[in-house]
Amino acid sequence: MSDAPLLKNRDFRLLLIGQTTSQLGAQVSGVAIPLLAVLTLDASPIELGLVTASSTLAFALIGLPAGAWLDRWRKLPVLVASDLIRALLLVTIPLAALFGVLTIIQLVIVALLTGFARVFFDVGYQSYLPSVMGKERILAGNSFMEAIRASGQVVGPGLGGGLVALVGGASVVLLQSVTFVVSAVCLIGIRTREAPVPAHPDRPRLWTQIVEGLAFVARNRILRATALASAAGNFSFAISSAVTFIFLSRTLDLSPLAIGLIVAAGSVSAIVGAAFTPVLSRRVGSVRVIWLALVATGPLAVLTPLAQPGWSALLVVVAMAAGELGQIVYAVTNVSLRQRLCPDDMLSRVNATMRVLIMGLFPLGALVGGMLGELIGLRGTLWVAGGLILLSPIPLIRTFGNTRDIESLAAWRTQP
Repeated sequence: MSDAPLLKNRDFRLLLIGQTTSQLGAQVSGVAIPLLAVLTLDASPIELGLVTASSTLAFALIGLPAGAWLDRWRKLPVLVASDLIRALLLVTIPLAALFGVLTIIQLVIVALLTGFARVFFDVGYQSYLPSVMGKERILAGNSFMEAIRASGQVVGPGLGGGLVALVGGASVVLLQSVTFVVSAVCLIGIRTREAPVPAHPDRPRLWTQIVEGLAFVARNRILRATALASAAGNFSFAISSAVTFIFLSRTLDLSPLAIGLIVAAGSVSAIVGAAFTPVLSRRVGSVRVIWLALVATGPLAVLTPLAQPGWSALLVVVAMAAGELGQIVYAVTNVSLRQRLCPDDMLSRVNATMRVLIMGLFPLGALVGGMLGELIGLRGTLWVAGGLILLSPIPLIRTFGNTRDIESLAAWRTQP
C-alpha cells in the first residue's frame, strides 16, 4: 500500500506534526541534558547513570496500572495532559540555572516526574494510533511516522550540541518544553474520536485487569520472545548510556558540537530504515525481518569501544548508524505486529506490560553502567553493552524460526 494517501488524512498530519516537533525537542535535550550534567555539573558516571535511570523508573513503578487505567479511559485527553505536564516540568531546569541553584538532584527529580508522564503517553500513544489510521494500515503508518520523526533526530543532536556550545545546556532544555506544547496543541486539533469506552458496572478490579494483561503476555510465546529481545537491547542501551557521553567527551576529546553531529549522523540511518521498512517487510517477510534486522546490524553496532582520539572516532558513527538502522526496523515491525493482532480491549494492557518488561530494566541498566564505568572503565562497560546487543536476537530466532509473514501467525492468541 502506498504511504502517500496517509498525508491526505488531516488527523494523521496533525499527529505527524506534533510528534515530529516533540521528537526534535527530545533529541535536542537528549544531548543537552547529559552534556549539562557532564560539563556544567561535572557529573561522574554514577551520577549520570542516576539521571538516566530516573527517566525510566516510572515504567517499573506504574507501568502496569497505567495500562489498565488506559483501557478504561479515552486516550487523547491523556496524551494532551502528558505533553503539558512534561513541558511544565522541563521549564524548571533553565529557571534553576538562571538563579544558580541547578543541581544533579533536580535533574534526577525532573527526569523521574517527566518519566511518569511519559509512561501514560507512550502506552496511550501506541494504543491510540490504530484509531487514527486503522489496523490494516498500521505498518505503513508506523514506518511513515518514524521516517518523518527520525528527520528531527538528524537535526536535533547537532542542533543540541551546537546550542549547548553557544548558550549552555540549561537554556537548550527550554526548547523541548516548547515542543511538548506544540505537540499538545496538535493533538487537541485531532477530530477523529475514539470508540466510546463501554461502561462496565461489573468491571473487574484494577489488579485483576493487570493480571489479565500479564497472563496474556506470559501465555504467548511470540510476545515472550519479543519482550526478551527488546529487554536485552534496552538493557544494553541503558548500560552504555551511563558512559557514552563521558567516553565521547573525555576519552575521545570531542566537542559538544561534534558529539551532537555524531548522534545526528546515526539518525540518518534511522530515516532510511523507517522509510524502507514496508519494502523490507514485503521482500524479506513481515515476521522474518523482525529478527534479521538485529542479526544483520549487531556486529557493526558494537564498534564504539574500538574508537580512539582522531580519525578512528568515525567508528562511533558507523556503530551508531548500524544500531539505529537495526533498532528502527525492529521497532516498527515488532510494534506493528502487536498493534495489528492484539484485541482492542487488551491493547493498552499488553502495551503497558511490554513496556514495563522492556523499560523496567532500564533504571537497573543505567545504574549497572555507572558502576561498571567506575569499576572496569568506560571501554569495558561499552564492550559489556555490545555483547548484550549480539545476544538479543536469539529468542526471536528460536521462536519465529522460518516463519516468513504475519499471516502464518493467525493463531497466535491461542499458541502456548
